[in-house]
Amino acid sequence: MKDSINNIAWLADATVRELIHRFPLPIALLDRDGRALVLNDRFVQLFGASLVEAAAIREVLRTSSPDWTTVRVTSLRRGAILVNVRVLHVQENLMLIIDDVADPELLARLDELQAHTTELERVSATDSLTGIWNRTHFDRVIALELDRSIRFRHPVSLIFFDVDNFKQVNDTFGHQVGDAVLQELVGLTNSTIRLIDGFYRWGGEEFVVLAASTSYWKAATLAEKIRSKVEQHTFAGAGSVTVSLGVAEHMGSEKAQDWFRRVDDALYRAKRTGRNRVCVDPQGNSDVWAAEGGWSIVHLVWRDMYECGNPTIDREHRELFDLANALFDASFSSQAAPAAYMEALDKLMNHIAQHFADEEAVLEDHGYKKLESHRKAHAGLLARAYSLRASLAAGKGTLGDLVDFLANAVIAEHLFKADKDFFSLFQKPH
Repeated sequence: MKDSINNIAWLADATVRELIHRFPLPIALLDRDGRALVLNDRFVQLFGASLVEAAAIREVLRTSSPDWTTVRVTSLRRGAILVNVRVLHVQENLMLIIDDVADPELLARLDELQAHTTELERVSATDSLTGIWNRTHFDRVIALELDRSIRFRHPVSLIFFDVDNFKQVNDTFGHQVGDAVLQELVGLTNSTIRLIDGFYRWGGEEFVVLAASTSYWKAATLAEKIRSKVEQHTFAGAGSVTVSLGVAEHMGSEKAQDWFRRVDDALYRAKRTGRNRVCVDPQGNSDVWAAEGGWSIVHLVWRDMYECGNPTIDREHRELFDLANALFDASFSSQAAPAAYMEALDKLMNHIAQHFADEEAVLEDHGYKKLESHRKAHAGLLARAYSLRASLAAGKGTLGDLVDFLANAVIAEHLFKADKDFFSLFQKPH
């Protein structure tokens, strides 16, 4: 129990400890599995430590309701009695409160205690300079994220990065400018990652992104966006700054420290091979789960339900899947040469252009009423694709941006949503 308590940062505050132990209502602090960590004086006096194992209490803990619930428990002094029970979440722990008097003054003091612990929790979990989560909070949540990933078969990846030659920034411009660089860097990164991604300051100029439901190749795309945005930004007082990034997806049932060792190795490769680049450990659970026949975010899988009934459109849609998968394989293979994935990219884009023209001809023959808006959508998608292709060739864009656009905007959004509007033209009546 002592080791568990030592990991609860806000309990180090003497005011909180005193509030809990001397609070006139019975309070028990439990871990997420319901094991007792701290029982205050009132709890022990009235019920003893065994109450947390009572069936009625275990049921309340299972539901984890923040509302007051009336249950029957055994008191050391009065035998079986009815009490009001409430469960609060404090970080990854549970706070069990028992009220057998419903005194409004005590309830007000309870709200004060909750507000105090909530603020201490926030302070202990955030980095004072940048305002993002700190390493301590990362250590708290990582086990839960890994458990969720395995249970629901959702991949999870780490992006570990640091500022290149940051000591030189501090030595040249001063530590105040260095701090400002880190704050600007955090702002750029926050504007790039998703709301569901966790962002942590690891220490000094090192940062970690915990990318939920993300394979290593998708995390590589995100890492490249971060790298590119930082490179193109002018930092106040320091000018140009770059970052190096490592990417690794969780694999098998490896422990968090082993997973982090792999992403640390990937970052070291990025630094060793020239900095201002992304290095990826190309393995992870997403590949394993795809091979086992589960949902794959690495490859598009054709289903009969995607067929509209027109042989030309269906054949070209299937070929679109094949060419897109070939591009994914080439884009995120550590062995593929740039010429290989550019060839795969051009094959896909040429096929998309030809497919749009063929589809428009078929729809015109069948009198599709929304043909003009569909044709405009095609033209907009092609213009955007060729613009991204031109930026890539000029060294201003990234392959990840283009692949992401083709996979999401062209295939997922257009084929799976817009195209379904004309499927009724080719469906046989039942």
